[in-house]
Amino acid sequence: MAGRLPVDRAEERLHHALGRGRQTPAGLDPDAAWRRFVRFGSRRFDTAPGGDGLLLQYGTYAFEGPPLFTLDLARQFEINDAAGEHDHFIQLHCEFRYEPVPELRALGQFEDWFFHDTDDELDRWADGLGNRGFWPIVRTHRPREVRVYQEQV
Repeated sequence: MAGRLPVDRAEERLHHALGRGRQTPAGLDPDAAWRRFVRFGSRRFDTAPGGDGLLLQYGTYAFEGPPLFTLDLARQFEINDAAGEHDHFIQLHCEFRYEPVPELRALGQFEDWFFHDTDDELDRWADGLGNRGFWPIVRTHRPREVRVYQEQV
């Protein structure tokens, strides 16, 4: 689609948006990352209608070893084959991983999606999530690790 970047440029654009080319992921704070992630989310990529989604999720998970509280800002692109049928998804993540202290564990699990090409508006979605009660709790803790990566699912 005219004016849209190819999906294979999305990871580079996410790194640029989060770090402005200067800041390492470890230096990110969740508030700044959220604002930059939403700005990145407003940049459209060449996908089929409904194939571009943003996700904010958190919870305590043990994916790669001991449990960690993870705040994950993710963008997902649906990749279709030559016939226009679903082939796979590409997901870009900015994850903040924390020691699972009781205050963070008490937040439980949460996820909320936004998809372009729907009746929802990105700014309204982002403002609603930006005002949720988990932010003040997360702000009081320092992440153990910040990871920015892409995966195919």
